[in-house]
Amino acid sequence: MEVIVGVAVLFFIWLIVFTVGRHKSAIKRELFDKGLSEDHLKILQKNFPLAFKLPEQQQKKLHGLINLFIYEKEFTGFGGLEMTDEIKVTIAAQACLLLLNNKTQPWYKRLHTVLVYPSAYKAMNVDHEDGIISEEENVMLGESWEGGSIVLSWSHSHKGGVNFEDGENVVLHEFAHQLDEDGDGIPLMESVSCYTSWAKVLSKNYKKLVRKAMKNQKTLLDKYGATNEAEFFAVATECFFEKPEQMSKKHPELYANLSKYYGLNPKEWV
Repeated sequence: MEVIVGVAVLFFIWLIVFTVGRHKSAIKRELFDKGLSEDHLKILQKNFPLAFKLPEQQQKKLHGLINLFIYEKEFTGFGGLEMTDEIKVTIAAQACLLLLNNKTQPWYKRLHTVLVYPSAYKAMNVDHEDGIISEEENVMLGESWEGGSIVLSWSHSHKGGVNFEDGENVVLHEFAHQLDEDGDGIPLMESVSCYTSWAKVLSKNYKKLVRKAMKNQKTLLDKYGATNEAEFFAVATECFFEKPEQMSKKHPELYANLSKYYGLNPKEWV
């Protein structure tokens, strides 16, 4: 009798989970298909005009992804910032651009929270070296945390969406880190050959940037990318979307690999 009751309880729990899951899936399908509201479209036009240069089908897909992102990810204001639809749509649009045609990364699976400050903020960096703990306060524009959170400056996130040609975009940068983290330090690729090609091209271009940075030579890629390969990927992603023409000429192999990874060719939007 106890066994029968136990099985019945387990079945009831499974039925609840199954029902909730189906309900959530139905909501997500509806959100993706219905597109953005008029108010949200106006925000997009104002704060991320690049979205309207995309082919029509990609525009519709981006709108659906924005809806899903806002539905699934929690936005929290810090430093007195009141969270608004403008902030959510502007950040979500830029973040979802990286997912638009990316077949290997359909979603930011580890991310659950987006923390937003009004502008640049101060963060404490603790350095443990030789048994000595030292603390240093740094001014930050954004951070990507392994625990499933991203921190952003709203003023710089807004600027990055409006001005999409200066090669600097804190949203693209930090969300590129999330893609890296979802693949445990390596962006998820379609095949072993893709990993091999990416490793070769990334290493080659990263070392080149390091050499130029050490000599203080002029570079298309932000020299911050010479910090390590994770930062290089984030910086390269910014440049790929914001300066595609220049990148395809100065770093053709890197551009080609990023184009294959993201499934996009931003030169078509210029």
